[in-house]
Amino acid sequence: MPELPEVEAARRALEEHCVGKRIVRCAAADDAKVMDGVAPARLEAALVGRTIAAARRKGKNLWLALDSPPHPTFQFGFNAAASGMAGAIYIKGVELSKYKRSAVNTTEEWPSKYSKLFVQMDDGLEFSFTDKRRFAKIRLLDNPEAAPPISELGPDALFEPMKLDDFMQLLSRKNVPIKALLLDQSFISGIGNWVADEVLYQARIHPMQTASKMSKSKCETLHQCIKEVIEKSLEVGADSSQFPENWIFHYREKKHGQASVDGKKIDFITVGGRTSAYVPELQKLDGVDVTASRSKRSKDKDNDDETDLGKGKMGAKNANAADISARKARTVDNEANEEDQEGDEDAKLAKRGRKKTTELAKSSSKKVSHALMGSEEAADAELEAKPGKRRGSNQASTEMKTLPKKDHDAGPAKRPHRKARLG
Repeated sequence: MPELPEVEAARRALEEHCVGKRIVRCAAADDAKVMDGVAPARLEAALVGRTIAAARRKGKNLWLALDSPPHPTFQFGFNAAASGMAGAIYIKGVELSKYKRSAVNTTEEWPSKYSKLFVQMDDGLEFSFTDKRRFAKIRLLDNPEAAPPISELGPDALFEPMKLDDFMQLLSRKNVPIKALLLDQSFISGIGNWVADEVLYQARIHPMQTASKMSKSKCETLHQCIKEVIEKSLEVGADSSQFPENWIFHYREKKHGQASVDGKKIDFITVGGRTSAYVPELQKLDGVDVTASRSKRSKDKDNDDETDLGKGKMGAKNANAADISARKARTVDNEANEEDQEGDEDAKLAKRGRKKTTELAKSSSKKVSHALMGSEEAADAELEAKPGKRRGSNQASTEMKTLPKKDHDAGPAKRPHRKARLG
């Protein structure tokens, strides 16, 4: 949104209420993304004091033909990521049943904060071009029809309908899905996503049907449905709430798996980069496209099977690898536990050995002490028996004689030193 019907409804509203009137004031937004190649001040100066001679359109582009060039153009933008069109014309003080978008509530902000160009006419009428998404473009051109993007457009689906023979001849040269071709603005301008889905549904043509493979009867039906859908939508002023109840338009926005029309399921596929709604029960592929579709489905199935098989093998391989890793981990843990246990035993043995050594050392020390004490007492007794000798003269030899044998298990024990007593 908007597509040809909405842009045409805006053009008709401007033509009815603004043509022949002079612009007395305007305000252009300082938005370089929307203002394409023109500064706001220059656009304002080019419009003020000028008279609107006509409101024109081709495809989804609209422009005001002033009494002299340059002329402001409005390209209603599209952004695939946002899945929709952008840009709208609002007219203040005019309640138009045929152009729902032009109705402005008196309680709403005016002009809108999303207004990109505000214009006031000499009779007080005001209108605004707004774009909340900022995908649209405003340009100032001397000859809009001779400059891109308008010069690059194909024939307008409403104003320049192709003759049936020309239409069929062009289709026969296009080896692309018909939905993608209808969206190609260089082929036919003005048809957007919802219009393409609608005409294909009404014509009972699958969106992926190759254009060059379509039968003559299908081409004729499609040609007629393009005309009927556009005219019918304009009969109600592009007010979608008044579109026929049997149109797929009313149901295409529902959730996948829950959408249906006349009791028949609506499916969704991507064609030409756009989501396409269609009814498989009614819109079926014809001719070689059926074989190609079956072949593709078969290949897709084979690929899925191979993928599943590969995933299975990989899963088994990963499971085996995980099992091996787990076993290795358990082995390492067991070995570590055994080493820890051995280490604990060694530590216990070492501790007991140290304890025993300590006890032996203490025992040896006690024995040495007792021996020394005994030797000293004997020496004293001898000295007392021989009063003429000095005590301590033969102390060292006595001590050496009375030393016990070394206990190799207990290790060397230090002999306590005592000062020699003088007699």
